[in-house]
Amino acid sequence: MKKIIYFISILLLWLLSSLIFKYDPVYYELLNTPSFIINPTLNSLIWIVIYFLITTSILVVKSKRNIIGNNDYFFILIINYLANMVFPLMFFNLKSPFLGFIINIIILISTFYLLIESKKIDKRSFYILIPYFIYTIYLFIISLCIWLMNF
Repeated sequence: MKKIIYFISILLLWLLSSLIFKYDPVYYELLNTPSFIINPTLNSLIWIVIYFLITTSILVVKSKRNIIGNNDYFFILIINYLANMVFPLMFFNLKSPFLGFIINIIILISTFYLLIESKKIDKRSFYILIPYFIYTIYLFIISLCIWLMNF
């Protein structure tokens, strides 16, 4: 029961930004976007799966070590989390593809380091995060294209 409460709590933290900062379809439709962009509905579903994977990875790490006591892992996790939380604010609420791109750079770099730190603790955690890293690369490319195509 305790594991389920941890899982739900962590998952809700990752879902928080999507609950606070809403997707703006009108603004998004006004942007020039590349032809290889994923449908927003599919993108939302992918993010839910990724948040499940991140949550699972965190719990795998937690089962091996005290997350807060592991300064490198905890620091990278917090940076990655905060960048993910800030992206919808910058891109949709402030309507800034440039700031969205900058936040995407931070997400990409912190995801890479999160992979490295996870691998040091437990390889399962590392493997669980690989889809997140791949999708982050894709989103970095999309964000760069949107910024270049619109400004």
